[in-house]
Amino acid sequence: MRYLDILRNIILELSFSKSLKDNLTDILHQVTQIMHYKHMSLAIFDPVSQKIEFCIYSGYPKTPKKTYSLGEGIIGQVIKGKKTIVVPIMGKEPNFLNLAFNRNVEDLDKLSFIAVPVLLKNSEGLTEIFGVLTADIEDDFEKLDEHKSFLELLAVIIARHTSYLQDEIAKKHFLDNFSSSQQVSSGRDKVIFSSKAMSQIMTQIAQVAPSKATVLLRGESGTGKEVIAEAIHEMSKVKDGPLVKLNCAALPSDLIETELFGHEKGAFTGAITTKKGKFELAHKGTLFLDEIAELSLEAQAKLLRAIQEGEIQRVGGEKTIKVDVRIVCATHQPLETLIQAKKFREDLYFRINVFPVYIPALRERREDILPLAEHFLSLYAAEYGKKIKRISTPAIDLLLQYHWPGNVRELKNCMERAVLICDEEVIRTYHLPPTLQTAESSATDNQLPFAEAVAKFEQELLIEALKKAKGNMLQVARDLKASYRVINYKIKKYHINPKKFAR
Repeated sequence: MRYLDILRNIILELSFSKSLKDNLTDILHQVTQIMHYKHMSLAIFDPVSQKIEFCIYSGYPKTPKKTYSLGEGIIGQVIKGKKTIVVPIMGKEPNFLNLAFNRNVEDLDKLSFIAVPVLLKNSEGLTEIFGVLTADIEDDFEKLDEHKSFLELLAVIIARHTSYLQDEIAKKHFLDNFSSSQQVSSGRDKVIFSSKAMSQIMTQIAQVAPSKATVLLRGESGTGKEVIAEAIHEMSKVKDGPLVKLNCAALPSDLIETELFGHEKGAFTGAITTKKGKFELAHKGTLFLDEIAELSLEAQAKLLRAIQEGEIQRVGGEKTIKVDVRIVCATHQPLETLIQAKKFREDLYFRINVFPVYIPALRERREDILPLAEHFLSLYAAEYGKKIKRISTPAIDLLLQYHWPGNVRELKNCMERAVLICDEEVIRTYHLPPTLQTAESSATDNQLPFAEAVAKFEQELLIEALKKAKGNMLQVARDLKASYRVINYKIKKYHINPKKFAR
């Protein structure tokens, strides 16, 4: 009954309100204490890399130093065979490699080891393995079978949580392999990201890019839909083919058709030569249709036929031309609302909405603001021949506090302006546009007391000097042409820690 009470309490405490890792860590800590186990661990199997990684552990004084391969050691054999393995004495089992936690000789001579597979049956009735639950048991050799049964039940209880954790780890490994620097080249610009939201977006992009599925990019204006479309093309099987772009909102409705499909000579007044349309130009490549919601209903009907049949007719022509084109569309408008208003064809919506990707606004992924700002700084500093090295701390605070209604496009323009007017090595608050200059951050409000304004200015000077001098206060005093005693007094007054800026 003791075992059942423990399992009952675990079931009651399991939830998705906490992070998966925290939830499972708490459970292992509780079981280790209640069952008097010396150590416990949960190793996760990554089906992509075929590696087994110790993610959660309790009682071990050291972090794991080793990941196991399929079939390697006891852990690898449990994953491969999907069966529990009981080792009465660790030191007497040749397959017990002891590579991850490096137990001492005393433990190897007296501890038992049980490794249980964490399994679930999928919708097809096949057994999937997510990891291995282990326990180091001390002085309880007669009850190893009971411990084995208890751990197998515990493995069943935590299986679903473990499956989600496996998915998180597999995704992390995928992203690490996909882009170690978190940059994806796409022409002149790059997809720069560090936020979890954009990591998920890039995971989706990497999954769909090799296929020929139509992608619909959605999100506010300026979020970088065109750059994402370029990244899709660069990661696709047609990356050696052309990438052709058409902004459907930039042309009058009567010219859209000839832009998409081309025209024959003499088709209309002014058609003095035959012209190829975007579909023909994008043959064996990618066609990016930006602001697709701006197309007229007539143009939508012809676009639908071209996408479905893979063939077009030039304006004024009778010949059918076969085209092999990967379609990527983008819009900032709610297509569902436009369908209800009879302004967008429902059949075209379902045809282009094969793989929708929502790109969040910049204010919803603030972790990306600084990496993007630094990227644009580097880009424009090189373009305009400026020797600007970084952004000051107050300027960074200003960038992070702003709500960015124009998204990445506005940030890009903001950094270009700052680079143009900056005549030193650091972008400071006064180099940023007036829209970002709040009274609180720039200390320019007439209502701000003089002493407080001076204090803000002094703090900025000290922080910038400490950064430059790597925390060396003597060097700061020399750079600011002040005595060491004054610098030391000011640093203590403003509670600044010079060690933060040391190498």
